[in-house]
Amino acid sequence: MRTPFGKVAGSALTSRQFLLLFVAMLVTATGNTALQSVIPSIGRSLGIADLWIGLAFTTSALAWVVFAPIWARRSDHHGRKSLILVGLTGFVVSTLLCGIALWLGLNGWLGAAATMVAFACVRLLYGLLGCATPAGTQAYLAARTRRGARTGALSNLSASFGLGTVIGPALAPLFVMPFFGLTGPLFVFAAAGIVVLAAVAMQLPDDRDRVRAARAAAMGYPSASPTGASVKAATSLPSTAHLKWNDPRIRDWIVAGAITNNALAALITVVGFYTIDRLDLAPVGAEEQVGLVLMAGAAATLVAQWGIIPRSGWSPRQLVLWGSAVAMVGTLALMFSASLHALVLAYGLACLGFGLTRPGFTAGASLAVPLVEQGAVAGLITSVNGFAFVFAPTLGLLFYGWEMHLPFLACAVLLALPPLLYRTRL
Repeated sequence: MRTPFGKVAGSALTSRQFLLLFVAMLVTATGNTALQSVIPSIGRSLGIADLWIGLAFTTSALAWVVFAPIWARRSDHHGRKSLILVGLTGFVVSTLLCGIALWLGLNGWLGAAATMVAFACVRLLYGLLGCATPAGTQAYLAARTRRGARTGALSNLSASFGLGTVIGPALAPLFVMPFFGLTGPLFVFAAAGIVVLAAVAMQLPDDRDRVRAARAAAMGYPSASPTGASVKAATSLPSTAHLKWNDPRIRDWIVAGAITNNALAALITVVGFYTIDRLDLAPVGAEEQVGLVLMAGAAATLVAQWGIIPRSGWSPRQLVLWGSAVAMVGTLALMFSASLHALVLAYGLACLGFGLTRPGFTAGASLAVPLVEQGAVAGLITSVNGFAFVFAPTLGLLFYGWEMHLPFLACAVLLALPPLLYRTRL
Protein backbone atom coordinates (compact mmCIF):
# COMPACT_ATOMS: atom_id res chain seq x y z
CA MET A 1 0.00 0.00 0.00
CA ARG A 2 1.35 3.41 -0.95
CA THR A 3 1.18 6.64 0.96
CA PRO A 4 -2.27 8.19 1.55
CA PHE A 5 -1.61 10.53 -1.36
CA GLY A 6 -0.83 7.72 -3.77
CA LYS A 7 -2.87 5.02 -5.42
CA VAL A 8 -4.05 2.41 -2.94
CA ALA A 9 -3.42 -1.20 -3.91
CA GLY A 10 -6.66 -2.93 -4.83
CA SER A 11 -8.43 0.33 -5.71
CA ALA A 12 -9.54 1.68 -9.07
CA LEU A 13 -8.97 5.24 -7.86
CA THR A 14 -6.13 7.25 -9.36
CA SER A 15 -3.77 9.23 -7.14
CA ARG A 16 -5.54 12.47 -8.06
CA GLN A 17 -9.00 11.08 -7.29
CA PHE A 18 -7.92 9.75 -3.90
CA LEU A 19 -6.27 13.08 -3.12
CA LEU A 20 -9.51 14.92 -3.88
CA LEU A 21 -11.45 12.66 -1.51
CA PHE A 22 -8.71 13.09 1.07
CA VAL A 23 -8.67 16.90 0.96
CA ALA A 24 -12.48 17.06 1.02
CA MET A 25 -12.38 15.30 4.38
CA LEU A 26 -9.24 17.17 5.43
CA VAL A 27 -10.64 20.68 5.04
CA THR A 28 -13.80 19.89 7.02
CA ALA A 29 -11.80 18.23 9.81
CA THR A 30 -9.32 21.12 9.88
CA GLY A 31 -12.03 23.76 10.10
CA ASN A 32 -13.93 21.95 12.83
CA THR A 33 -10.90 21.25 15.02
CA ALA A 34 -9.74 24.84 14.58
CA LEU A 35 -13.14 25.83 15.97
CA GLN A 36 -12.70 23.34 18.82
CA SER A 37 -9.35 24.94 19.70
CA VAL A 38 -10.71 28.50 19.92
CA ILE A 39 -14.27 27.96 21.19
CA PRO A 40 -13.24 27.50 24.86
CA SER A 41 -11.48 30.88 24.75
CA ILE A 42 -14.41 32.47 22.92
CA GLY A 43 -16.90 31.08 25.44
CA ARG A 44 -14.87 32.25 28.41
CA SER A 45 -14.38 35.70 26.79
CA LEU A 46 -18.15 36.04 26.30
CA GLY A 47 -18.80 34.90 29.87
CA ILE A 48 -20.85 31.92 28.66
CA ALA A 49 -21.12 28.90 30.98
CA ASP A 50 -19.27 25.88 29.60
CA LEU A 51 -22.47 23.84 29.49
CA TRP A 52 -24.07 26.19 26.96
CA ILE A 53 -21.14 25.71 24.62
CA GLY A 54 -21.92 22.00 24.54
CA LEU A 55 -25.61 22.65 23.95
CA ALA A 56 -24.78 24.91 21.01
CA PHE A 57 -23.16 21.96 19.24
CA THR A 58 -26.13 19.69 19.97
CA THR A 59 -28.33 21.27 17.30
CA SER A 60 -25.94 20.42 14.47
CA ALA A 61 -25.34 16.95 15.87
CA LEU A 62 -29.07 16.18 15.92
CA ALA A 63 -29.43 17.31 12.32
CA TRP A 64 -26.33 15.29 11.39
CA VAL A 65 -27.83 12.09 12.82
CA VAL A 66 -31.12 12.56 10.96
CA PHE A 67 -29.83 13.72 7.59
CA ALA A 68 -26.67 11.63 7.10
CA PRO A 69 -28.61 8.45 6.16
CA ILE A 70 -31.00 10.47 3.99
CA TRP A 71 -28.19 12.04 1.97
CA ALA A 72 -26.41 8.68 1.72
CA ARG A 73 -29.50 6.91 0.37
CA ARG A 74 -29.84 9.63 -2.24
CA SER A 75 -26.24 9.01 -3.25
CA ASP A 76 -27.11 5.40 -4.11
CA HIS A 77 -29.42 6.84 -6.77
CA HIS A 78 -27.78 10.11 -7.79
CA GLY A 79 -24.07 9.50 -7.27
CA ARG A 80 -21.52 10.10 -4.52
CA LYS A 81 -19.80 13.10 -6.08
CA SER A 82 -22.96 15.17 -5.75
CA LEU A 83 -23.12 14.17 -2.09
CA ILE A 84 -19.55 15.38 -1.48
CA LEU A 85 -20.34 18.73 -3.11
CA VAL A 86 -23.42 19.20 -0.93
CA GLY A 87 -21.36 18.56 2.20
CA LEU A 88 -18.56 20.93 1.22
CA THR A 89 -21.09 23.67 0.44
CA GLY A 90 -22.64 23.21 3.86
CA PHE A 91 -19.24 23.40 5.51
CA VAL A 92 -18.24 26.61 3.74
CA VAL A 93 -21.49 28.46 4.39
CA SER A 94 -21.85 27.37 8.02
CA THR A 95 -18.20 28.12 8.89
CA LEU A 96 -18.44 31.58 7.36
CA LEU A 97 -21.68 32.38 9.19
CA CYS A 98 -20.28 30.99 12.46
CA GLY A 99 -17.35 33.37 12.12
CA ILE A 100 -19.67 36.31 11.54
CA ALA A 101 -21.94 35.46 14.50
CA LEU A 102 -19.05 35.00 16.93
CA TRP A 103 -17.27 38.12 15.66
CA LEU A 104 -20.41 40.19 16.29
CA GLY A 105 -20.62 38.79 19.81
CA LEU A 106 -16.98 39.36 20.69
CA ASN A 107 -17.18 42.95 19.43
CA GLY A 108 -20.33 43.81 21.36
CA TRP A 109 -22.78 43.93 18.47
CA LEU A 110 -24.67 40.98 19.95
CA GLY A 111 -25.20 40.00 23.57
CA ALA A 112 -23.68 36.78 24.86
CA ALA A 113 -26.99 34.88 24.82
CA ALA A 114 -27.92 36.11 21.34
CA THR A 115 -24.47 35.14 20.09
CA MET A 116 -24.86 31.58 21.33
CA VAL A 117 -28.34 31.30 19.83
CA ALA A 118 -27.04 32.55 16.47
CA PHE A 119 -24.07 30.19 16.68
CA ALA A 120 -26.34 27.21 17.42
CA CYS A 121 -28.63 28.07 14.49
CA VAL A 122 -25.72 28.40 12.07
CA ARG A 123 -24.19 25.13 13.25
CA LEU A 124 -27.54 23.55 12.45
CA LEU A 125 -26.83 24.26 8.80
CA TYR A 126 -23.58 22.30 9.08
CA GLY A 127 -25.49 19.37 10.53
CA LEU A 128 -28.05 19.49 7.73
CA LEU A 129 -25.54 19.57 4.86
CA GLY A 130 -22.02 18.94 6.16
CA CYS A 131 -22.79 15.33 7.02
CA ALA A 132 -22.94 14.58 3.30
CA THR A 133 -19.15 14.81 2.83
CA PRO A 134 -18.02 11.86 5.02
CA ALA A 135 -20.79 9.62 3.69
CA GLY A 136 -20.02 10.56 0.10
CA THR A 137 -16.25 10.11 0.30
CA GLN A 138 -16.52 6.75 2.08
CA ALA A 139 -19.06 5.41 -0.40
CA TYR A 140 -17.10 6.74 -3.40
CA LEU A 141 -13.95 4.98 -2.22
CA ALA A 142 -15.65 1.73 -1.14
CA ALA A 143 -17.35 1.35 -4.51
CA ARG A 144 -13.94 1.37 -6.22
CA THR A 145 -11.93 -0.79 -3.83
CA ARG A 146 -11.77 -4.58 -3.52
CA ARG A 147 -12.84 -6.18 -0.25
CA GLY A 148 -9.31 -7.26 0.66
CA ALA A 149 -7.98 -3.72 0.36
CA ARG A 150 -10.94 -1.85 1.79
CA THR A 151 -9.85 -1.73 5.45
CA GLY A 152 -6.52 -0.17 4.51
CA ALA A 153 -8.11 2.21 2.01
CA LEU A 154 -10.73 3.41 4.48
CA SER A 155 -8.02 3.77 7.10
CA ASN A 156 -6.04 6.01 4.74
CA LEU A 157 -9.16 8.08 4.09
CA SER A 158 -9.92 8.28 7.82
CA ALA A 159 -6.40 9.56 8.36
CA SER A 160 -7.52 12.79 6.66
CA PHE A 161 -9.55 13.45 9.80
CA GLY A 162 -6.46 12.84 11.91
CA LEU A 163 -4.31 15.10 9.76
CA GLY A 164 -6.98 17.78 9.88
CA THR A 165 -6.97 17.66 13.67
CA VAL A 166 -3.22 18.32 13.54
CA ILE A 167 -3.44 21.19 11.07
CA GLY A 168 -6.46 22.88 12.67
CA PRO A 169 -5.04 23.44 16.17
CA ALA A 170 -1.56 24.15 14.73
CA LEU A 171 -2.73 26.91 12.41
CA ALA A 172 -5.60 28.34 14.45
CA PRO A 173 -3.36 30.54 16.69
CA LEU A 174 -1.63 31.92 13.58
CA PHE A 175 -4.94 33.16 12.21
CA VAL A 176 -5.97 34.95 15.40
CA MET A 177 -5.21 38.33 13.89
CA PRO A 178 -6.21 41.98 14.09
CA PHE A 179 -9.82 42.84 13.26
CA PHE A 180 -10.95 39.18 13.12
CA GLY A 181 -9.51 38.21 16.53
CA LEU A 182 -10.40 34.72 17.76
CA THR A 183 -12.76 34.21 14.80
CA GLY A 184 -9.96 34.60 12.22
CA PRO A 185 -9.43 30.83 11.77
CA LEU A 186 -13.07 30.36 10.77
CA PHE A 187 -12.84 32.85 7.91
CA VAL A 188 -9.55 31.36 6.70
CA PHE A 189 -10.82 27.78 6.64
CA ALA A 190 -14.08 28.83 4.98
CA ALA A 191 -11.94 30.26 2.17
CA ALA A 192 -9.96 27.01 2.01
CA GLY A 193 -13.24 25.12 1.74
CA ILE A 194 -14.21 27.17 -1.32
CA VAL A 195 -10.96 26.17 -3.04
CA VAL A 196 -11.52 22.47 -2.28
CA LEU A 197 -15.15 22.67 -3.39
CA ALA A 198 -14.07 24.06 -6.76
CA ALA A 199 -11.36 21.40 -7.16
CA VAL A 200 -13.75 18.53 -6.44
CA ALA A 201 -16.40 19.97 -8.76
CA MET A 202 -13.96 20.26 -11.66
CA GLN A 203 -11.60 17.31 -11.15
CA LEU A 204 -13.45 14.39 -9.49
CA PRO A 205 -15.18 12.14 -12.08
CA ASP A 206 -18.96 12.00 -11.95
CA ASP A 207 -20.08 8.55 -10.79
CA ARG A 208 -23.80 8.67 -11.55
CA ASP A 209 -23.54 6.26 -14.49
CA ARG A 210 -21.48 3.85 -12.41
CA VAL A 211 -24.00 3.92 -9.56
CA ARG A 212 -26.90 3.30 -11.93
CA ALA A 213 -25.03 0.40 -13.52
CA ALA A 214 -24.35 -1.18 -10.15
CA ARG A 215 -27.96 -0.90 -9.08
CA ALA A 216 -29.21 -2.23 -12.39
CA ALA A 217 -26.93 -5.26 -12.14
CA ALA A 218 -27.98 -5.89 -8.55
CA MET A 219 -31.63 -5.84 -9.65
CA GLY A 220 -30.95 -8.19 -12.54
CA TYR A 221 -31.33 -5.76 -15.45
CA PRO A 222 -29.63 -7.35 -18.49
CA SER A 223 -28.92 -3.97 -20.06
CA ALA A 224 -26.34 -3.06 -17.42
CA SER A 225 -22.83 -2.72 -18.76
CA PRO A 226 -20.44 -5.43 -17.44
CA THR A 227 -18.23 -3.17 -15.36
CA GLY A 228 -16.42 -4.36 -12.26
CA ALA A 229 -19.00 -2.57 -10.14
CA SER A 230 -21.93 -4.22 -11.88
CA VAL A 231 -20.39 -7.70 -11.71
CA LYS A 232 -19.79 -7.27 -8.00
CA ALA A 233 -23.31 -5.99 -7.46
CA ALA A 234 -24.78 -8.80 -9.53
CA THR A 235 -23.34 -11.38 -7.18
CA SER A 236 -24.89 -9.65 -4.17
CA LEU A 237 -28.46 -9.59 -2.97
CA PRO A 238 -30.36 -6.50 -4.06
CA SER A 239 -31.25 -3.90 -1.48
CA THR A 240 -35.04 -4.07 -1.10
CA ALA A 241 -35.38 -1.85 1.98
CA HIS A 242 -33.59 0.95 3.73
CA LEU A 243 -30.60 -0.31 5.65
CA LYS A 244 -31.22 0.07 9.38
CA TRP A 245 -28.72 0.31 12.21
CA ASN A 246 -30.09 -2.86 13.82
CA ASP A 247 -29.60 -4.96 10.69
CA PRO A 248 -27.93 -8.13 12.04
CA ARG A 249 -25.06 -7.77 9.57
CA ILE A 250 -23.91 -4.40 10.93
CA ARG A 251 -25.61 -3.99 14.33
CA ASP A 252 -22.59 -4.85 16.47
CA TRP A 253 -20.32 -2.59 14.41
CA ILE A 254 -22.75 0.32 14.74
CA VAL A 255 -23.12 -0.13 18.51
CA ALA A 256 -19.34 -0.42 18.99
CA GLY A 257 -18.91 2.75 16.94
CA ALA A 258 -21.53 4.58 18.98
CA ILE A 259 -19.84 3.61 22.25
CA THR A 260 -16.33 4.65 21.26
CA ASN A 261 -17.45 7.80 19.43
CA ASN A 262 -19.45 9.04 22.42
CA ALA A 263 -16.35 8.71 24.57
CA LEU A 264 -14.29 10.56 21.95
CA ALA A 265 -16.87 13.36 21.57
CA ALA A 266 -17.01 13.96 25.32
CA LEU A 267 -13.23 13.93 25.57
CA ILE A 268 -12.71 16.37 22.68
CA THR A 269 -15.25 18.79 24.16
CA VAL A 270 -13.92 18.71 27.71
CA VAL A 271 -10.17 18.62 27.12
CA GLY A 272 -9.89 22.29 26.09
CA PHE A 273 -11.64 23.52 29.23
CA TYR A 274 -9.69 20.99 31.32
CA THR A 275 -6.40 22.32 29.93
CA ILE A 276 -7.34 25.92 30.75
CA ASP A 277 -8.40 25.07 34.31
CA ARG A 278 -5.66 22.54 35.06
CA LEU A 279 -2.92 24.94 33.95
CA ASP A 280 -4.74 28.00 35.35
CA LEU A 281 -4.65 29.89 32.04
CA ALA A 282 -6.31 33.15 31.02
CA PRO A 283 -8.98 32.65 28.31
CA VAL A 284 -7.23 34.85 25.72
CA GLY A 285 -3.98 33.15 24.74
CA ALA A 286 -5.01 29.73 26.05
CA GLU A 287 -5.68 28.55 22.49
CA GLU A 288 -1.96 27.87 22.08
CA GLN A 289 -1.79 25.36 24.93
CA VAL A 290 -5.16 23.89 24.04
CA GLY A 291 -4.00 23.58 20.44
CA LEU A 292 -0.83 21.80 21.52
CA VAL A 293 -2.81 19.17 23.43
CA LEU A 294 -5.20 18.67 20.50
CA MET A 295 -2.26 18.41 18.10
CA ALA A 296 -0.71 15.66 20.22
CA GLY A 297 -3.92 13.69 20.01
CA ALA A 298 -4.16 14.23 16.27
CA ALA A 299 -0.55 13.17 15.71
CA ALA A 300 -1.20 9.97 17.67
CA THR A 301 -4.25 9.31 15.50
CA LEU A 302 -2.04 9.56 12.42
CA VAL A 303 0.46 7.14 13.95
CA ALA A 304 -2.37 4.66 14.40
CA GLN A 305 -3.85 5.06 10.93
CA TRP A 306 -0.70 5.55 8.85
CA GLY A 307 1.71 3.48 10.92
CA ILE A 308 0.08 0.76 12.99
CA ILE A 309 -2.88 -0.27 10.82
CA PRO A 310 -1.02 -0.74 7.50
CA ARG A 311 1.78 -2.71 9.20
CA SER A 312 -0.19 -4.76 11.70
CA GLY A 313 -2.65 -6.37 9.31
CA TRP A 314 -5.22 -6.37 12.12
CA SER A 315 -8.83 -7.22 11.33
CA PRO A 316 -11.59 -4.68 12.01
CA ARG A 317 -12.48 -6.62 15.17
CA GLN A 318 -8.94 -6.38 16.52
CA LEU A 319 -8.82 -2.66 15.76
CA VAL A 320 -11.99 -2.03 17.76
CA LEU A 321 -10.97 -4.14 20.75
CA TRP A 322 -7.35 -3.02 21.04
CA GLY A 323 -8.25 0.58 20.24
CA SER A 324 -10.88 0.72 22.98
CA ALA A 325 -8.43 -0.66 25.54
CA VAL A 326 -5.67 1.81 24.63
CA ALA A 327 -8.10 4.76 24.60
CA MET A 328 -9.36 3.75 28.05
CA VAL A 329 -5.83 3.80 29.51
CA GLY A 330 -5.14 7.22 27.99
CA THR A 331 -8.42 8.62 29.27
CA LEU A 332 -7.69 7.47 32.82
CA ALA A 333 -4.20 8.99 32.56
CA LEU A 334 -5.80 12.37 31.77
CA MET A 335 -7.49 12.33 35.18
CA PHE A 336 -4.09 12.47 36.86
CA SER A 337 -2.41 14.92 34.46
CA ALA A 338 -1.44 18.20 36.10
CA SER A 339 1.16 19.61 33.66
CA LEU A 340 1.17 20.42 29.96
CA HIS A 341 3.63 17.62 29.31
CA ALA A 342 1.40 15.08 31.07
CA LEU A 343 -1.72 16.34 29.29
CA VAL A 344 -0.03 16.01 25.91
CA LEU A 345 1.12 12.44 26.57
CA ALA A 346 -2.15 11.24 28.09
CA TYR A 347 -4.39 12.76 25.42
CA GLY A 348 -2.05 11.42 22.74
CA LEU A 349 -2.37 7.90 24.14
CA ALA A 350 -6.16 8.16 24.23
CA CYS A 351 -6.29 9.33 20.62
CA LEU A 352 -3.94 6.56 19.55
CA GLY A 353 -6.69 4.18 20.63
CA PHE A 354 -9.44 6.16 18.93
CA GLY A 355 -7.31 6.17 15.79
CA LEU A 356 -7.68 2.39 15.74
CA THR A 357 -11.38 2.12 16.61
CA ARG A 358 -12.80 4.43 13.93
CA PRO A 359 -11.32 2.61 10.89
CA GLY A 360 -12.16 -0.65 12.66
CA PHE A 361 -15.92 -0.26 12.92
CA THR A 362 -16.11 1.68 9.63
CA ALA A 363 -14.39 -1.12 7.70
CA GLY A 364 -16.27 -3.83 9.59
CA ALA A 365 -19.64 -2.36 8.64
CA SER A 366 -18.56 -1.72 5.04
CA LEU A 367 -17.35 -5.30 4.59
CA ALA A 368 -20.60 -6.67 6.01
CA VAL A 369 -22.79 -5.42 3.14
CA PRO A 370 -22.63 -5.71 -0.68
CA LEU A 371 -21.54 -2.97 -3.04
CA VAL A 372 -25.07 -1.76 -3.76
CA GLU A 373 -25.52 -0.84 -0.08
CA GLN A 374 -22.23 1.03 0.39
CA GLY A 375 -23.93 4.42 0.25
CA ALA A 376 -26.48 3.34 2.85
CA VAL A 377 -23.90 1.93 5.25
CA ALA A 378 -21.71 5.00 4.80
CA GLY A 379 -24.69 7.12 5.78
CA LEU A 380 -25.28 5.07 8.91
CA ILE A 381 -21.61 5.32 9.90
CA THR A 382 -21.71 9.08 9.36
CA SER A 383 -24.91 9.25 11.39
CA VAL A 384 -23.28 7.35 14.24
CA ASN A 385 -20.34 9.75 14.17
CA GLY A 386 -22.77 12.65 14.46
CA PHE A 387 -24.89 10.97 17.12
CA ALA A 388 -21.89 11.05 19.43
CA PHE A 389 -22.11 14.86 19.49
CA VAL A 390 -25.80 14.99 20.42
CA PHE A 391 -25.52 14.14 24.11
CA ALA A 392 -21.85 13.46 24.88
CA PRO A 393 -20.51 17.06 24.73
CA THR A 394 -23.33 18.43 26.89
CA LEU A 395 -23.18 15.57 29.39
CA GLY A 396 -19.39 15.78 29.45
CA LEU A 397 -19.49 19.48 30.34
CA LEU A 398 -22.33 18.90 32.81
CA PHE A 399 -20.23 16.26 34.59
CA TYR A 400 -17.25 18.59 34.35
CA GLY A 401 -19.22 21.30 36.17
CA TRP A 402 -19.94 18.87 39.00
CA GLU A 403 -16.39 17.52 39.30
CA MET A 404 -13.63 18.04 36.74
CA HIS A 405 -12.47 14.39 36.77
CA LEU A 406 -15.93 12.85 36.37
CA PRO A 407 -16.11 13.05 32.53
CA PHE A 408 -12.87 11.09 32.20
CA LEU A 409 -14.11 8.36 34.51
CA ALA A 410 -17.39 8.12 32.57
CA CYS A 411 -15.51 7.85 29.25
CA ALA A 412 -13.26 5.14 30.66
CA VAL A 413 -16.33 3.11 31.66
CA LEU A 414 -17.72 3.45 28.12
CA LEU A 415 -14.44 2.35 26.57
CA ALA A 416 -14.36 -0.76 28.74
CA LEU A 417 -17.59 -1.99 27.12
CA PRO A 418 -16.36 -3.10 23.64
CA PRO A 419 -13.65 -5.44 25.01
CA LEU A 420 -16.21 -6.89 27.43
CA LEU A 421 -19.17 -7.18 25.02
CA TYR A 422 -17.62 -7.94 21.64
CA ARG A 423 -14.75 -10.32 22.26
CA THR A 424 -16.62 -13.06 20.40
CA ARG A 425 -19.37 -11.25 18.48
CA LEU A 426 -17.65 -8.86 16.09
